[in-house]
Amino acid sequence: MRQVEKVIIVEGRSDKEKVAAVLNEPVVIICTNGTISDARLEELADELEGRDVYVLADADEAGEKLRRQFRRVFPEAGHIYIDRAYREVAAAPIWHLAHVLLRAHFDVRIESFMRGRGE
Repeated sequence: MRQVEKVIIVEGRSDKEKVAAVLNEPVVIICTNGTISDARLEELADELEGRDVYVLADADEAGEKLRRQFRRVFPEAGHIYIDRAYREVAAAPIWHLAHVLLRAHFDVRIESFMRGRGE
């Protein structure tokens, strides 16, 4: 059985569900529930060794704190940013989320670009 190589770290369950709905490839999505302990972060470092790790966090102070924690343990992790106007991943329109994921080289569902744009 082949292991999924890409992993996206998100803050909340609604973020996880929204990202999963946009993706068109197998990706492990891990939810931190807003915060993560140093012990859990170290466990993740062991579990995710050799995988492509990305952090998709809200555009607020809590999201920046999460990014700092992951930069310390996963310096090679990619960071995906939503527009600050939306503040939260869950509040970003599907088409915007699809755009930022596509820019980070994820395969996304093409219909995600049509949702929410009145087309």
